[in-house]
Amino acid sequence: MIEDFRLPDLGEGLPEAEIVAWLVAEGDTVTLNQTIAEVETAKAVVELPSPHAGRITKLHAAAGDVVEVGSVLISFDLGGDSAPGTPPATEEKQSDEPAKAEPNLVGYGAAPRGSARPQRRSRAAAGRPATSDTAVLEAAPHDAIQVADERPLERPRSTPPVRLFAKQLGVDLALVEATGASGIITRADVEAYAERVGATPVSSAPAPEPEFQPELRIAAPRGERTTRTPIRGVRKHTAEAMVRSAFTAPHVTTFLTVDITATTELIASLKADRGLQEHKIGVMAVAAKAVCLALARHPELNSRWDDAAGEIVQHHYVNLGIAAATGRGLVVPNIRDAQDLTLVELADSIRTLAETARSGKTPPADMMGGTFSITNVGVFGVDAGTPILNPGEAGILALGAVRRQPWEHRGEIALRDVMTLALSFDHRLVDGEQGSKFMVEVADVLREPGRAMLLR
Repeated sequence: MIEDFRLPDLGEGLPEAEIVAWLVAEGDTVTLNQTIAEVETAKAVVELPSPHAGRITKLHAAAGDVVEVGSVLISFDLGGDSAPGTPPATEEKQSDEPAKAEPNLVGYGAAPRGSARPQRRSRAAAGRPATSDTAVLEAAPHDAIQVADERPLERPRSTPPVRLFAKQLGVDLALVEATGASGIITRADVEAYAERVGATPVSSAPAPEPEFQPELRIAAPRGERTTRTPIRGVRKHTAEAMVRSAFTAPHVTTFLTVDITATTELIASLKADRGLQEHKIGVMAVAAKAVCLALARHPELNSRWDDAAGEIVQHHYVNLGIAAATGRGLVVPNIRDAQDLTLVELADSIRTLAETARSGKTPPADMMGGTFSITNVGVFGVDAGTPILNPGEAGILALGAVRRQPWEHRGEIALRDVMTLALSFDHRLVDGEQGSKFMVEVADVLREPGRAMLLR
């Protein structure tokens, strides 16, 4: 039976996506949930898993093509009348009824047509040691995966950077045990397994850059005075969002230069702690903690202007956006419920977001629903700037470069670590007084990290 698969809504309501690369070819046999293509939306590059197990009969688009949601993307020969456990196709299926788009990408799988359907293992099961049979089970269709206790298993869960790291070491993630309560395989889990079995990198050469990056650095042909690049993908989305923000929300930016020597000394002491070295706590993490504490005391900065409803929406949680520069452009994924995280957890989350963003694999859902953002222009050697608000957010804080320079300290001049903060806010929601007080509270925590113990 031939089954057409249509490009699904990739979880963000965008109307189209570009085929970055096909990972399969016509005639290939694929398994359920095997990655068949990488597609780029206006927000991220997304791995597209196969919704069926079968043989590919036709690819309806080529790499580089822009495909509308709902258009036929790929055709499968499922063999026989249907896949195991699937009832035969009915005449209604083959009628002239208008085609519908596939389900939302996030966990879509195949549209259920029978009682057999993929299931996630329970957290209790997730913590069990993997067996040698897992390598075979990973590649098998979910409907066929059964263990002694008759509970179906899922593919190993991990982040894109961890999958890349495992691939470089030649480690099969199906054999790696997730030690955390979440059941997600971490870099540390892969390292522990690799050390135990003596795995070595597949190649000593550095991993190649993602295929999408070179188009941003195309060398001009000899004799050509201009180069034209289509406006699409992340660059197009970023431009539209920034223009919409700049001409919708009245921006105000305030600046404050602060002595953060106590923070840099704290960070140095944490890095010297063997138990904390792997967490890579930096100024960004301390600033994120300071922002979360200050937002609790100044909720105007954690609000949204709902023009359609004629309301101001105040958030009682912080989805903290972290601006990340990538080869494809600027993306701002956010840390969910950042207000509940410790300094160590914030540092880990920032690192994971940055690694995933640079790999081009940030899930679209991670770039939606932010309530406040931080951007670190200091990593480029810049002292300050006037950041533009993320649409729908009331504030964004820019961190400048940390400079070692003469500064007044206890009545004398001394060399201190100094940094400039720049806060942009929506003047419809935030008055100058509120914005200034928020900025001062963030600066106070960076000036004296111990103040964080007094805030709630």
